[in-house]
Amino acid sequence: MIETTLCYLIKNGCYLMLLRNKEKEDINHNKWLGIGGHVESGESIDHAMIREVKEETGLNIKNYTKRGIIYFHSDDLHENMHLYTSDDFDGELIECDEGTLSWIKIEDVLNLNLWEGDRYFLEELVRNDDYFEMEFFYKGDKLERFSKIK
Repeated sequence: MIETTLCYLIKNGCYLMLLRNKEKEDINHNKWLGIGGHVESGESIDHAMIREVKEETGLNIKNYTKRGIIYFHSDDLHENMHLYTSDDFDGELIECDEGTLSWIKIEDVLNLNLWEGDRYFLEELVRNDDYFEMEFFYKGDKLERFSKIK
């Protein structure tokens, strides 16, 4: 089981999104994602999110909200992704080693090249302030089914 974090930074009606376009062998190549990554051994989930945001963007999270957990299952991967939002951060945006960072209007995010399942939790994220949990089942890169748990 892999533990990961994903944070959507919010500013002026936009999410900070990452186009993963720098590594050809990246499972997320040419997909748009929020900011996040793996939880390291001995690290709290909240600290991992704060660290990943700093490493990928140069920005310092001052306050955040945990919005939910997304459970991904695929052929050989089981991942618990802890989902956050923050509109309280400071610092200067840096160039990311993993791809191109862009502020995208929230209403335009669903028009990006996203994982199919990301569309469902992003809709929930935008529509609702409540904590939620969803489960996604993939076969390869194809979403077979999903459900909202909470």
